[in-house]
Amino acid sequence: MKIATFNVNSLKVRMENLKVWLKEADPDVVCLQETKSTDETFPRAELEDLGYNLAIHGQKTYNGVALISKHPMEDIRIGLPGDDSDEQARYIEAVIPAGDTVLRVASIYLPNGNPVDTEKFPYKLRWMERLKAHAAELLTYEEPLVLAGDYNVIPTADDVYDEKAWEGDALTQPQSRAALREIINLGFTDAFRACHNEPHRYTFWDYQAGRWQKGQGIRIDHLLLSPQAADRLTGCDIDIDPRGREKPSDHTPIWAKLAF
Repeated sequence: MKIATFNVNSLKVRMENLKVWLKEADPDVVCLQETKSTDETFPRAELEDLGYNLAIHGQKTYNGVALISKHPMEDIRIGLPGDDSDEQARYIEAVIPAGDTVLRVASIYLPNGNPVDTEKFPYKLRWMERLKAHAAELLTYEEPLVLAGDYNVIPTADDVYDEKAWEGDALTQPQSRAALREIINLGFTDAFRACHNEPHRYTFWDYQAGRWQKGQGIRIDHLLLSPQAADRLTGCDIDIDPRGREKPSDHTPIWAKLAF
């Protein structure tokens, strides 16, 4: 089963690019972020026509996450537990039948946290603490689990074109990196790093300053696998072609294959 994550940065703008990639890559499950559409305006028919089932957590203008799957989805959960007052659409989770077991998948759009001297950074850290608590609970189910999405954290200097250029940014702050390590250290595997040791492979290139043309990217889109999912991992890679197309998202898809 091929599971991918893709921050599309507005479905309305990227729909044609998304459909081209879906036909080329043929993923079974895709975790989408920054759909920037409400549940009512989400382009259901266009994705259903490609054979996908949908689970949507939308928000007007900002955020928005979704799961699209060629397989039925059950036990759909909307929103990250731990703060009933948080109305931002950043988390959706579902269970997908897979062979003689199930696959639990979540699409995550973690807060950016910039500027760090505003409330946005503490909100990011609180959100990551909530994610850690929920992830720890999900691990007790002892089932294949993939927490996939835009984590807005650059894990190490190997995941950014220039560490110094990102000093002071929320994505490289010691607190952000430590919070991500704490989640991974619960027992998760970074699917990409399990398959690739080479540095400077990226999933995001800013629109500004010709970052794509210069190859100046960062790796912030991650697939974290529970032990039961990691045991089934057969491959993981980044599809860079969508970033070079007309009207691209500033992110590009990354996928992992699990054997069921």
